[in-house]
Amino acid sequence: MALQIGDKAPEIKSGAFQLSKLKGKRVVLFFYPKSDTPGCTKEACEFRDLSKKFDKHETMIVGLSPDKPEAQQKFATKYGLPYAFVADPEHSIAEAYGVWKEKSMYGKKYMGIERTTYLVGADGKIAKIFPKVKPEGHAEQVLAALSE
Repeated sequence: MALQIGDKAPEIKSGAFQLSKLKGKRVVLFFYPKSDTPGCTKEACEFRDLSKKFDKHETMIVGLSPDKPEAQQKFATKYGLPYAFVADPEHSIAEAYGVWKEKSMYGKKYMGIERTTYLVGADGKIAKIFPKVKPEGHAEQVLAALSE
């Protein structure tokens, strides 16, 4: 069943990161397909460029992908991405959030991340869902939602 606004955000535990420990803070969870690819880089860099504005809203940014932690670390270092990343190589988190979907490229079907962002409220519940995200301008869109 798809997550809805008002649902409790599924727990995320990965390494030192634990979503439930962030209760009292708003959290942007942006799911992206693959580190260091054109669309994902565009989206991640836009969040980087606006990260201070998210800080002013007491909102933490977290990037999630099926990449291994080493690939995410390399991506974060290469582009100076100042926020947390969660590796999900078994895609269990993506499945819990309903973003692990069948995709198609050049007529070939495969499973992968459907670029989606969740805004989790300070109460730990989903406040807003941005499905089928287009990378360009998305960080601004999420920032605007914090002021609604």
